[in-house]
This record gives sequence, structure tokens and C-alpha cells, in this order.
Amino acid sequence: MLLSPTSSTSSVHQTQRNFITLGSSLTAQLNQNEQSSWQSPSGDFAFGFQQIQKDGFLLAIWFNKIPQKTIVWSANRDNLVQQGSTVQLTQPGSLVLRDSTAKQVWNTTAVSGPGVSHAALLDTGNFVLANQSLFNLWESFDEPTDTLLPAQIFGQSIELAARYSESNYSRGKYYFKVDDGDLVFYYGSWPYWKENDVFQVTFNPSGSIYLESQNGTVLKWLTTSSNSNFSKGFYQRAILEYDGIFRHYIYPKDEDGPDSKEWPSGEWSYISPSTPENSCSSFQDFSEPGNCGYNSYCNTEKDRLNCNCPTGYTFIDPNDKLKGCRPNFKAQSCDEDSDDVNHFQMYRMDNINWAGGDYELFEAVNEGSCKNSCLVDCFCALVVYENQNCHMKKYPFSKGIRNNMIEGKTLIKVRSDNSTSKPSRSRHLKREDQTTLIVIGSVLVSSSVFLNILLLITSLVLYFRLCHKASITKSNETMPEKNLQNFTFAELEKATDGFNEQLGVGAFGVVFKGILDLGNNDSLAIAVKRLDNNNMVEEGEQEFKAEVMSIGRTNHKNLVQLIGFCNEGQHRLLVYEYMSNGSLATFLFGPSDKPKWHQRMQIALGIARGLFYLHEECSTQIIHCDIKPQNILLDDSCKARISDFGLAKILKTDQTRTTTGIRGTKGYVAPEWFRNIAVTVKVDVYSYGILLLELICCRKNVEENVEEDAQMVLADWACDCYEAGKMECLVENDDEAVMEMKMVEKCVMVAIWCIQEDPSLRPTMKKVMLMLEGSVKVSAPPLPNSFISSL
Repeated sequence: MLLSPTSSTSSVHQTQRNFITLGSSLTAQLNQNEQSSWQSPSGDFAFGFQQIQKDGFLLAIWFNKIPQKTIVWSANRDNLVQQGSTVQLTQPGSLVLRDSTAKQVWNTTAVSGPGVSHAALLDTGNFVLANQSLFNLWESFDEPTDTLLPAQIFGQSIELAARYSESNYSRGKYYFKVDDGDLVFYYGSWPYWKENDVFQVTFNPSGSIYLESQNGTVLKWLTTSSNSNFSKGFYQRAILEYDGIFRHYIYPKDEDGPDSKEWPSGEWSYISPSTPENSCSSFQDFSEPGNCGYNSYCNTEKDRLNCNCPTGYTFIDPNDKLKGCRPNFKAQSCDEDSDDVNHFQMYRMDNINWAGGDYELFEAVNEGSCKNSCLVDCFCALVVYENQNCHMKKYPFSKGIRNNMIEGKTLIKVRSDNSTSKPSRSRHLKREDQTTLIVIGSVLVSSSVFLNILLLITSLVLYFRLCHKASITKSNETMPEKNLQNFTFAELEKATDGFNEQLGVGAFGVVFKGILDLGNNDSLAIAVKRLDNNNMVEEGEQEFKAEVMSIGRTNHKNLVQLIGFCNEGQHRLLVYEYMSNGSLATFLFGPSDKPKWHQRMQIALGIARGLFYLHEECSTQIIHCDIKPQNILLDDSCKARISDFGLAKILKTDQTRTTTGIRGTKGYVAPEWFRNIAVTVKVDVYSYGILLLELICCRKNVEENVEEDAQMVLADWACDCYEAGKMECLVENDDEAVMEMKMVEKCVMVAIWCIQEDPSLRPTMKKVMLMLEGSVKVSAPPLPNSFISSL
């Protein structure tokens, strides 16, 4: 704090002041005619309460002679006060803001030295607390919000932070400061503009804004040149606006203003250039999701950055377009038996590019092939087609920019109607079967007695031959693991009360709760997974056998135990032990209170042990392929049990890799799935890393309704927090986790190791387990880089 009469202003401005005596106060009033303020000698500026919401007031400084009362400083931007709140210059010499309940909201604390004798609002717009010698002991120029004024010097370790939106004065996402000799503009923790060797920023009264070195050398004109002179005839302000751009504005004074045709009265005029350049491309180099949020794109109109939603998308919050967009249609199904692809079409949007990472790139293809590649891929949300290259991007996509200079085009996938899916093959088959029966019945009714008898005999012969074939097939069929019980369909139908109570839907069918009667008044709760065999073609039959084989041979405390099966004709069912506490998804994301930190970490360790068993300790190595909260069940003691091996691929003892189609769930799928290359157990490690982050933060991997759009994708946000050294942000509302920050940091680093895009960098599940247990030290992980782009 400077303790001189010229601390931030000239001495002439310091001596021109209306003295505000100790004990003076102002009160927030809804009736603006009753609202009083403290004014500068010229009346150009006023200090007091400004109502910005229905019952929300800022303690502020504003231009007093301009109709819109432009605010240049505020004390309580993040904590509005209500009618009846007061600000007082107390007898000890502090300025104190109290809300309507007399609770202190904000105050100034004068530095040591001769005591405060008065306050004053100067003609520069600087509010000061001073002693009798006119030494400024505190001044608003030293604690700016989002605006700089002429004669103001912006020095070391001060932040200028943009408001959240045009109408929301709370602190936003952008700020800049002079720190360690550099002027740096930030979005969150990410720098997007920088100038080296800067000591201070000076706003010259004549209207020039420039950067100075420590020896006083002018390094750079920030907005205007030394030839500018707006000291007479204009009000001036320079503001870091909510879009992250620092702009210089002027407003003509009525009495001295120039020709109104050149400088129209009644509005602020923007003086170029801005910092950084007034362009969306200025923000393309910093972190996800860009300055316009996920699933939206930026364009420049009338020197202003605008955020827009692509076709088929709407703003998450229409009042805050920086939050990004969400689809207004149901996502494409990834079920193998679904023909949902027929309900989507690609819309063309010219001159738009999305700089967010590709998950797949096709080279030397035509536009039609590019479009079709996205249509048939349920993970694809849009493609960017340029120079015969097809860049496929998944939801949420980021860093959109529209510019007439962009030659490429965006093809975005949008549902073409309100239906979710056409009838599945099973329903078609059922209709065909019914039609066949109707035809046969009609023939039997309308034909002669002789033909009826002939048809009946033929039908009986065919029936007995089919039954004989089925009995041979069944007798020759050998099921693995003799300890698995072979149930009849009738037994399971009775146990589930006609498949009445549904527990959930799996990859190939529905799971129902049942009770097995064991006799002697004893029973056993079970979960029966009924596979929809009408939809199971050859691959489905293989999947069923693979699941029974794999699960039947497993035996681990962190796996759901398979009790038996039913393979009776068209009926294929799996019978599991029942898990009373349901899925981890319900436990973690449900409406009940947040699970305890220690309990979440035990669950994380249990899942790691179960995956380690599947990958390395089973007689047949198993890749689960669909690790997600819905496939983790909790037993009576909330111990984690891995379930649903319907997507597992079974490897022989000497195998470590397999090639298959994309399997898994959006958000948890490892990047190597998106290329037709061999995958390993490392795909489960990737999915586990996402799941571990969800356990740490107690939130889903993708959430649209978050405070900041950078938090929308959990994996990206966690990497940002790790790089910025602010991992406490991930658990800021979790008191137990905050008390265990060393463990939080370790778990975040383990998760980042797991989600490395290059699978060779990911640890094995054995190492993951040892790192979580503390047996192996966790080294600092690299930030995930673009593995896909290097393929």
C-alpha cells in the first residue's frame, strides 16, 4: 500500500475532495429517489448502493452523469446485500458493509500510520481513506474489480477479474495480473495471453494504456497509442469483460463532446485494438472447453465474441451462454440389436471447426464416407471434414469456432424424429411367427378333411424330428463347471414370480430379483439375468457361452458369484447371488447423502483387486470391457463386487491381445477402441481410471449443470486441477476428503496414470492396486496426450 499523497493519482486530484466524516453512513433503499450517495467534487462519480437485482445491492462506484450508471468498482460482487443494508465509515477509520441483519459482509482495514480522519471520492473515481495530512491509507484503485480508470496504475500481485456475465457482477472465469515480472491473462488456471518483463500497467489520463518495465520503459501500447488524447470531452474506462477481452471505451461528455455523428451520445464506444485480439481464435490454445463451453461454437459479431449452439442443440442456460449447449434429442443407442442409426441424419454447417481432440481420423476419404462413418458409430457426435480428412469427435465436443476463412465443414449428427428406436429384430420375428401361425390356421380351416389330416401328420412328424434333434443337441451340450446349477425355465419363472421385479437392464437382457426355495423353510435371494435370445444371432450365442464359461470359473470376494444358468431351448438365463445394496451408480449418484470418503476408497480398492484377479489370477484371462458404476454391485456390507461379464472377451493362456468391435459405455471407453487395432487389459485400466475419479469427486464423468463449463468433463477437469496444483477443488465440498488431501492427491495421480491415452503408459491393475494400498510410490503422471493423433 502506498502512503503518499500521490499514491495512484496526481496531487491536484488528491486535494480536490468532498470530505466524508467518521461515523457517516449510507443505507440501501429500494426507492431510488430515497437512495443517497457520496459524490466526487465534479459529480462525475458516485459511491453508494446500486440495485442490480430485485432485492440485491452492490456497494459500488459508478459514472454518475451517464444514464445507465456504469459501475466501475464494487466491494461485494460475490455477496449481494438486501434492502436495509448499510455502509459506514466507523470511528476507528474502517469502511464497513453490513447486511440487513447487521452481519459484516466486507470491510477495509487501514494500514499502520496516522489514523484515518476522513474518506473521499476523488474526481478520478478513486475512493480513499486518508489521514489529516491527506495520505491515502486505503484506496479502491488498489483493489480493482474488472475496470481500470485514467490515472490508475495496475501494479504487482493485483488481480483484475471479469464479471461472470453481462448482467451478473460476481467474479467470472477470466482475470489477469502482473506476477513474477509477467502480465498474464488467465481462464481459470490456464494462461491465454502473456507479455514478459512487465512491472506495471499504466492508464495515462490522456487515454493511453501501456505496459512499463521496472525502469519506466514503455514496453507495449496495450489498447491505444501515445498519439491518443481523450483527456478532454470523454469519460473513459478499460474493462476486462466477461468474454475475456480487455477493451478500452470512451463516452462523450455533454458539455465538451465532439460531433455527435462521429461519437454518438448515449452509448460507450469501443476503441481498438483490444487485448488479446478481438477474435475467437485467441482462445483456441488453452484448455477445454474453449471460451464458449462444450458443444457450442464462437464467432465474432460487431467486435463482440458470441457463443452459439449447433443444429439440434440448445443452451444449457439461456441466461448464461458461456455454459455451453446440450442436445435436445435422445442420444444414439449403442445396443447391437438396435437400428437406431436409421433415426439420425447429418446436418452440414460450413466454415466451422472444432479444435477439441479427435478420437479417430480417416484420411483420403470423400464426404459421403465421412458422413456414413459417423452415422453408424454410436460414439460419434460430429465430424469435421476438410482436405479429404474426416475428423470424428465424440460428445461433448469443444473449442468450436466459426470464421469465413475456415474452409472445412462440420457434419453434425442429429436425431431426425422423436422416436428412440425401430422395433427390434425380436419383435419382427415374433410378428413373422404370428403371421405364419395365422396362415397355417387359415389353411387348416378352409381345406378339405383329407388335407387337414395330411397337414396334421406332416406337422407331427416335423415336431418329433425337431424334438429329437433338440434332445440330441442338449445331451451332447457340455456346460462348464459342474458346480453351476442347471435350472429349468419353469423353476426360474416361479422363483422370480413371473419375472415381476426388475432390478436393471444389462447388455443382453434384463435382470430380475428372485427367491429360490431351498426347502426346510429356507430360501435364497437371487438375481436372474434373462437374455433376449430372439435378438441373439450367432455372436449372441457365443457371448452367452463366453459369459458362462468365464464367470463359472471365477471365485473372488470382489466378483459377483454365478450360481447357475438355464439353457433350455430359446430360454437362456444366468443366475447370480443377489446384492442387497444395489449398484455403485445408485450409491454414488443417488439422492441420499454423499458416501463417506473412507468407504469410497475401500470400494475403489475392492474394484482394483477384482480387476487384478480377472486380468492376472484367473486360469483364463478376462477383459471385462465395460467397467462403470452400473456394473459394480454392493453386497450387504457395501463391499464392491464386479458384475456383468456379458461383454468380456476370453483370452487363451498365451494370448494378451484381441481385436473386436467397439464395446463398452460412452465416457468409459478407452481411446484405442476407436481404431481397429488390438486391445488389451489396458482398456479396463482406462475405464477404472474414470471410475476412480468419480469415486474421488462423488460425481459423474460428464455433467452439464456445473458452475464452470471447464468442470463438465470430470477427466479433463481433474487433469486441469492437477496441472494447476489445485486438487483441493475436486473435493471442496467434501469435509472428510479435505482432511485427507494427501490421499486425494495420490488417488488423482493414480487415476491420471490410468487414463493415459497411450495404453503402454497405463499401469497394470496389479500396480494400481499396490499404489492404492501404499506398497508402491506414485510418481507424478504426465498429462494425457493425443494417442489417437499419433496412430
